[in-house]
Amino acid sequence: MRVTLERAALLKALAHVHRVVERRNTIPILANVLLRAGDGGLKLQATDLDLEIVERVAAEVAQGGATTVPAHTFYDIVRKLPDGSQVALEMTGERGQLTIRAGRSRFTLQTLPDSDFPDLAAGELPVRFEIGAADLRRLIDKTQFAISTEETRYYLNGIYLHVADLPGGATLRAVATDGHRLARVELAAPSGAKGMPGVIVPRKTVSEIQRLVEDPEGLVAVELSATKIRVSFGQAVLTSKLIDGTFPDYNRVIPTGNDKRLTVDRAEFASAVDRVSTISSERGRAVKLSLADRKLVLTVTNPDSGNATEEIEVDYDSDPLDIGFNSRYLLDIASQLEGDTALIRLADPGSPTLVQDRDDAPALYVLMPMRV
Repeated sequence: MRVTLERAALLKALAHVHRVVERRNTIPILANVLLRAGDGGLKLQATDLDLEIVERVAAEVAQGGATTVPAHTFYDIVRKLPDGSQVALEMTGERGQLTIRAGRSRFTLQTLPDSDFPDLAAGELPVRFEIGAADLRRLIDKTQFAISTEETRYYLNGIYLHVADLPGGATLRAVATDGHRLARVELAAPSGAKGMPGVIVPRKTVSEIQRLVEDPEGLVAVELSATKIRVSFGQAVLTSKLIDGTFPDYNRVIPTGNDKRLTVDRAEFASAVDRVSTISSERGRAVKLSLADRKLVLTVTNPDSGNATEEIEVDYDSDPLDIGFNSRYLLDIASQLEGDTALIRLADPGSPTLVQDRDDAPALYVLMPMRV
């Protein structure tokens, strides 16, 4: 194999594929990235057996061939090469080493045979549709923070993607929850998505899709079955297994009878929560919201360090109410809202609270209260 290509193009592709590779591997070949040179340029491929990314790069191929090299070492070498340099890759020596040349720099890496590299066969993916990159990023960005990290509840360790049939037409929904908060975002279902199975996309896959889809102007091709998903964007193709589990009926936890309406300036509210939570304990993080006529008082009490209060004007004309929340969760939700104001609908101190930009907003958040 003998290939020459631009450092910037190689670095961009490596930045996508090397992240899939775990730092610690019991199977040596999984620590490597596959390089395959041919008529289409250079193909890079990495996998952890659950997730695979393949990306093609334009290259001048003097001699075809394939090998595998340590992914993180290769990425670090290319990252540190001078901007604008041309990188030459060549298999040398009887032991099959890869030589990397750029300007006056020369590196030699040990390789493993490409024949040992596993291929994540996707099988038949019957559902196919295209979605705008900006729309896909929106579905992920506004729900990702609520994904559970509790491994025992593995079915919550991802985003639930499904199509809901509503009176106004079919919608594509993304839902995530960790049991304390829930995020649901929807948009009009793309052509071809109707009839798709409800799937749970794993947390790591979600993060890689988010990084892969960089240009908001592009289109993303999505193919999926009940067990696998493939996302194609530009020259990159990501294939992943899905979580084999049943996502809970999230509609049961979305309150419908919350009659107390609080409208507050989003930025002012977030700043106030952030300020008073400075005093909160790392473990508790509880902030009490005391609501009365057109007034909200935020209070944090920490027996070890002191207390903090702040009062802001709000639009609220229901009965007085004291309710507590995790301040971190409040700030996470506030950062996802897009409007100048936040609409918070409450019932009582022990019931779930609903947060939106406005009535009928496409993004909806549910937050469980805390005892304070």
